[in-house]
Amino acid sequence: MTTNRLSLVTISNLKSGLLLFVIALLFSTSTYAQDKKAKALLDAVTVKIKSYDNIVIDFKYSLNNLKENINQESKGNVTMKGNKYVLNLMGVTKIFDGKFNYTINPEDEEVAISKLNEKDENAITPSKLLTFFNSGYKYTWDIPQNVKGRKIQYIKLVPNNTKDQRKEILLGIDTQTKNIYNLIEVGRNGTKTTLTVNSFKINQPLSKNQFTFDASKYPKYYINKLD
Repeated sequence: MTTNRLSLVTISNLKSGLLLFVIALLFSTSTYAQDKKAKALLDAVTVKIKSYDNIVIDFKYSLNNLKENINQESKGNVTMKGNKYVLNLMGVTKIFDGKFNYTINPEDEEVAISKLNEKDENAITPSKLLTFFNSGYKYTWDIPQNVKGRKIQYIKLVPNNTKDQRKEILLGIDTQTKNIYNLIEVGRNGTKTTLTVNSFKINQPLSKNQFTFDASKYPKYYINKLD
C-alpha cells in the first residue's frame, strides 16, 4: 500500500512538473516568435529608410514629467540625407554637416560649434532616429493601435546598458508603409518624451548647400567653438 501511495504521489508530481514545463516551453516559444516578428518589422523599416535619398519630416515634440510638473509641447521639422541633417525645434536650428554640429540660437545670438561625439552611442540624433534600434537594445512585440485608420504596431526597446537613463523606448511603426509614426522615450526619472510624425516626405529637391553652415548669415552672432 505504501509503495502504491508513493507511486501515485510521484506520478502526480511528475504530471505537475510536466505541465509546468510545457507551459514554460509554450511561453518561451511565444516570446521567441514575438521577438522574431519584432526583428522582422524593424529590419523592414531599416531597408525602407535606407532606400530613400533624403527625408523631410514635420513633427510634434512633447516632454512630460508629472512629478516635476513639467509639460512642454513644440513643433519642429528635420531634413536628413545620410548622416547629415538640419533640425529646427523650439526656435533653435541645429545643422550637422557630417563633421561638425552647429547650434544656432537666435535668442542669445550665438552659434555653438562642436565636433561629432562618436563615443556617445546612446544619443538619438535626428540622423539616427530612424535606425538607432539596430544595436544596443532588447526588443519585444508590443501593442497595436489604430490611428485614423492606420495600423500602428509598437515595438518595445530596452537598452542593454544598465546605466542608461532611459528605462524603455516604444517605437510606433506604420505596418503598411513601414515608416516610423512615433517614438516614446521613458526615462528612469519619470520623464516621458514623445516625438510624433505629422508629415513624412521623401526624395525632395534639396539645395547643394542644404547642410552647410554659412557664417555670413549671422554677422552679429557670437561664435562659440566648443572644441
